[in-house]
Amino acid sequence: MKNNQVYIIDFDSTFTQVEALDELAKISLKEHPRQEEISQEIEEITYLAMRGEIDFKESLERRLQLVEAHEKDIEELIQVLKNKISVSFARNAPFLQEHASQIYIISNGFKEFIVPIVTAFSILESHVYANTFVTNDQKDIVGFDESNILAQNNGKPKLLKTLDLEGDIFMIGDGYNDYEVKAAGLANKFYAFTENVTRENVIAQADHITPSLDEFLYLHHMNTSLSYPKNRIKVLLLENIHPSAQAILEKEGYQVSIHPGAMDEEELKEKIKDVSILGIRSKTQLTQEVLANAKRLIAVGAFCIGTNQIDLEACAKKGVPVFNAPYSNTRSVVELAIGEMILLLRNLPDKMQQMHEGKWNKSAAKSYEIRGKKLGIIGYGNIGAQLSVLAESLGFDVYYYDLIEKLPLGNVTKCNSLEELLQTCEVISLHVDGRPENKNFIDEEQFQQMQKGSVFINLSRGHVVNLDALKKHLTNGNLSGAAIDVYPVEPKTNDEAFESVLKGLPNLILTPHIGGSTLEAQENIAQFVPQRFIKYINTGSTTNSVNFPNLQLPVLKNAHRLIHIHYNTPGILAKINELLAKHHINIDGQYLKTNEQIGYVITDVNKAYEKTVIEELKGLEGTIRFRVLY
Repeated sequence: MKNNQVYIIDFDSTFTQVEALDELAKISLKEHPRQEEISQEIEEITYLAMRGEIDFKESLERRLQLVEAHEKDIEELIQVLKNKISVSFARNAPFLQEHASQIYIISNGFKEFIVPIVTAFSILESHVYANTFVTNDQKDIVGFDESNILAQNNGKPKLLKTLDLEGDIFMIGDGYNDYEVKAAGLANKFYAFTENVTRENVIAQADHITPSLDEFLYLHHMNTSLSYPKNRIKVLLLENIHPSAQAILEKEGYQVSIHPGAMDEEELKEKIKDVSILGIRSKTQLTQEVLANAKRLIAVGAFCIGTNQIDLEACAKKGVPVFNAPYSNTRSVVELAIGEMILLLRNLPDKMQQMHEGKWNKSAAKSYEIRGKKLGIIGYGNIGAQLSVLAESLGFDVYYYDLIEKLPLGNVTKCNSLEELLQTCEVISLHVDGRPENKNFIDEEQFQQMQKGSVFINLSRGHVVNLDALKKHLTNGNLSGAAIDVYPVEPKTNDEAFESVLKGLPNLILTPHIGGSTLEAQENIAQFVPQRFIKYINTGSTTNSVNFPNLQLPVLKNAHRLIHIHYNTPGILAKINELLAKHHINIDGQYLKTNEQIGYVITDVNKAYEKTVIEELKGLEGTIRFRVLY
């Protein structure tokens, strides 16, 4: 930071996430019978003032009359505000401390609660300019010091004229009165701060829209807690991903675009060219050919359990970690499986269809309880294991088969072969992954091994079952019923027709790949995957990546983090350390992990080093990608 630069920072909705008077009202009116109504009125007055639609002095008078606060409420407000510091300000506390002498807080709020908050970040009390409360003998807040220049309309420009600050002056704030400083010619630039609130008429006047303090520091070539300017990170979310994902990523400052359906290869090739983060579900195919066009791709998210639609090896070789949500929709899939078992054993699909056709078929024929029936679970992973617990509690005798040794839960019985399970159980539920070698995992031979009258359920992957064989055994009565949720070929959007050899068969439940499609599951996934993106971009952490070495990294403190992704060849770590030693760089911490394809080295170093070392590290043979976190 240059010594001739001065930084003017607003307080409400900039330094803090909230408007302090709004929070004060929640405290002072918490016992008031009209608390919600009055609080809403105060927020509306604040909104109008921040947009410049009413005079500031008028708004202040009206709000204080409604607040009805006491001096003791200020202490409680301070405690609230301490937990409401804007995320990027808290993250960049070292910057505030190091350059406190060049930072001013100028606010139309009140010193009584501003000073305790900002001085905790080493900002000088003498650099805080704000209003002050007026109280009566009972310590009730009855007004404000009207002689204070900040209590007047256009108070901020008037104050800055009296301060006569020298150097380049930059104004950071979220309100129209912050823009007025630039409009009066008293600031070189106005930065509209949008981390907490976006006011369209304010950003329309801004020299730069600043989604976080990191972005501002980046623009001025200063150390920031993040290595990327967030508003340059473009996110593309496909296939109707739950809107909470968009909200999380936009709050982080990313540019987010959404598309309701999947994209075919040619369309995705074009769209992915300037995308930094791609989010998909099960229909979009992320192939090597598509990835060849992804020039800026940082990370990929599968907003589902499976990742077979993604070329994981090609992503790894491109230095792109892939994250998924392996547990978020488990319960939803399990509940659907249980429900379908009950429906099929009661022969309800046929009976429901007959009712729609006007046929009254009241009969117990082919209708059974689930209690005492033998359930066979093929694939004892997250879903299979939870299914076994719920099914056992409902009265099933549960058996399972898995290629990998798994710890059984409850009283389930392990089968030593697939054939043993198929011959033993009356209900078969398939929960295997979609690896290529699992194609037609259940085929003619396996259907022949099942007990006559068995029920078959597939909620896993479409290509793991031979549908022609399934049709044959449903038609000839070897199977009494089936439920299928996934198909080898599925429509890309809801507008495309569904075609299958299974249509019209008896006692068959066909569902459109909705095993995990509950609001709860989709929201869980939409909250889980974006957090993996944010952790990776902010810290380099690759926890839960399905194609990268998994590293859980500590928060970066007083150092720079060098992230080196390379092909897994011997000697890379030694070469990295040789370079650092050659440049006399002190290593504060180092982390390394590899998998079959790549190595991942994280090195935290002292901030003082020659920048030429960065180019040398990028140039090491075998390097895939290199970046620095500040």
